Amino acid sequence: MLSGSTLRDAFLSGANNIVNHKQEVDELNVFPVPDGDTGTNMSMTISAAKGELMKLNNPTVTQTADVAASCLLRGARGNSGVILSLLFRGFSKGLKGKETANGADLAHALQLGVEAAYKSVMKPTEGTVLTVSRLAAEKAVELSKETNDLNTVFDCIVDEAKAALQQTPELLPVLKKAGVVDAGGQGFVIVLEGMQSVFKTGKMIEPVQKEEAPSPVMAPKNAAAEAEADIQFTYCTEYIVNKAKNAKGSLALRAYLESIGDSVVVVDDDDIIKVHVHTENPGNALQEGLKFGTLTKIKIENMREQHENKVHEAEQAAIEDDYAPVDPERPFGFVAVAAGQGLQSLFEDLGVDKIVSGGQTMNPSTEDILRAIQAVPAQTVFVLPNNKNIIMAAEQAVKLADRRVCVLQTRTIPQGLSAMLAFDPDADFADNRLNMTKALDHVSTGQITFAARDSDYDGHKIKEGEILGLENGKLSFTEKDVTKALIKVTSRMVKRDSSFITVIYGADVTDAQADEAYEALRAKISDNVEINLINGGQPVYYYIVSVE
Repeated sequence: MLSGSTLRDAFLSGANNIVNHKQEVDELNVFPVPDGDTGTNMSMTISAAKGELMKLNNPTVTQTADVAASCLLRGARGNSGVILSLLFRGFSKGLKGKETANGADLAHALQLGVEAAYKSVMKPTEGTVLTVSRLAAEKAVELSKETNDLNTVFDCIVDEAKAALQQTPELLPVLKKAGVVDAGGQGFVIVLEGMQSVFKTGKMIEPVQKEEAPSPVMAPKNAAAEAEADIQFTYCTEYIVNKAKNAKGSLALRAYLESIGDSVVVVDDDDIIKVHVHTENPGNALQEGLKFGTLTKIKIENMREQHENKVHEAEQAAIEDDYAPVDPERPFGFVAVAAGQGLQSLFEDLGVDKIVSGGQTMNPSTEDILRAIQAVPAQTVFVLPNNKNIIMAAEQAVKLADRRVCVLQTRTIPQGLSAMLAFDPDADFADNRLNMTKALDHVSTGQITFAARDSDYDGHKIKEGEILGLENGKLSFTEKDVTKALIKVTSRMVKRDSSFITVIYGADVTDAQADEAYEALRAKISDNVEINLINGGQPVYYYIVSVE
């Protein structure tokens, strides 16, 4: 039978495994545009649970599964991270109320997670992690009718997931052409293999290197949470030695303590020696002190645990400080995701209350978005994700908020701006939701960026570093020159009834370069169309173009 402690260790092992292999999963992405890569998003999502899981002492399986599900839900980043969190939410539902679990329980739990993941996606695509998890769950449930042995069933889950992963290129032509398997499916298999290591051998996969924690969107207001503690040794060890009659001088004790730690303080007089040291081996420090006499007033404190507690307290205080109760006189509020000072200021000028810093390559978590929502004192909060890979995380926040939340399906920055311009403070919720959603169809988005990797994508042979032109999220062409790409993508989007163009230039474009590009574009576009140039300061994209 599976205990809660073993399940805890399996989750931690799975998290460590995806952290160790996140780069190779990232490299499976076939779309050449820089993005919030799958391996990174999945590793950050599951790693959000590590701290809380490590605090569990002799838990039941339901306690372990509940903690993991809650943390993954809040820490979910990107579509792949949200789907991973939903798969493990099935463990929470399937193991509810159980002290221990068997293989049949795990098969059922995974099946519940798969059902939740499929329901969360408007148009599920086969050949992705959804397929990999579904086939693994179906096979495991079928096997569990014959045996409920934990290792037998979980081995079946892993084996079937691997087999399904190898078939993903047959279901998605873009994968087959690139000669890769689905990145999300690969990430899920890696997590399962990490868990399997604990179930089969009792050995947890350890992280190769420390995973960098994501920066909080709303910075804590306490210095303890702002500063990363530079703790080299875990235990602060203090004691007093009542000297024996023939005790040696304290220099020998100091020398030993300096060999096993730092922050060594050794002060003695005729009767006692006061000792202070930071070390990984407090027992050795005490044992050495016994050579000089008897010990008293022994104190050993875990400094890492103390620091984590201070950080947690500070973060909780920050969350409470950010929280704003609903104001019955305030019907509507707004949260938008954007990166770049200029873009953030633009959304604020249009009435957005809280900006979540993020976008392409830096997908905010569900918790980041939730905290922003809870800081807006409105009865209804409209959320503008402004990126297709952030919409699912925003939708997860709806379930956690204590006020009505409406996530608009804004997939680009221009769509978010257009939605805000369509808002009518005198209209009711239903009309505003309808009009703001309709506004998304009236704007075309062009983006000029660079290729993050070599790729053979959608009929284009692309080299890393080439300039890419995108129309409404789809790769349109490659170019060598940024300004030429801007003119080309804008010209292709302008229609007979177009009347307004907004060109937003990013952090890699100087004011002088933007002015030159504006003049070149002005010379190519009819004078009947107004062109507005804005310094957005956004990363990744040289230019974002809105045509209405």
